[in-house]
Amino acid sequence: MRATGHVTTAIGFALGLALLAGGAGAQTAPTRDDIIGKLNHFEEAAEVDIPALKQQVMERARARIKNDPGPVNRPLIAPDLAKLPAFNAQIQFDADTPIIQPESYQTVGRIADALVHASLLPYTFLIVGHVESNSKTREANAILSQRRADAIRDVLVNTFKISTKRLQPIGLGEEQFLDRAKPTAAVNGQLQIMTFARVPEDAPAHPAAAPAPAAKKPAKRH
Repeated sequence: MRATGHVTTAIGFALGLALLAGGAGAQTAPTRDDIIGKLNHFEEAAEVDIPALKQQVMERARARIKNDPGPVNRPLIAPDLAKLPAFNAQIQFDADTPIIQPESYQTVGRIADALVHASLLPYTFLIVGHVESNSKTREANAILSQRRADAIRDVLVNTFKISTKRLQPIGLGEEQFLDRAKPTAAVNGQLQIMTFARVPEDAPAHPAAAPAPAAKKPAKRH
């Protein structure tokens, strides 16, 4: 399968980079089957408008709400996303940047390998960025989470040749903690891959009807 060949080559490239990282730190990558097992239980699409959600995240992150209940009790900004099949990935980034650390390249490669498996090819996916509560402003963390989701999308598209039409990055910042009881916990910085919808089927191409032949003019009599 051609797509799998691209991914296998790219994984080799990513593994080489990870080995060059030397003592940067070991990270156990999930297997392709682990990821497929989390993502292949799609039932129905969530009713979420992604462009509108991006705007809502930024508006809420910028707002200074007088009676903000705080990170523990703050309502989820997109609760319908919880209904989607999801794989939580531990991707390491350089501090306060969207730069992926080399020890996480293998995990990104395994995600790419899963997305081209036959069971997942019919679907589109969300790449959902989160950030744990820290000393940064909520607005800064919303922006950072979006940049990190964009970075993962770019690697999947440019290095592993996943169709950009199948991927939608969205950063939720601090607006949808994975562990609401512990907003500063590292788990809240994990990135999620979610099975979002079926790939739209192309409308069948209907050939244009051939024009009716022009009526022949009667021959002139001499």
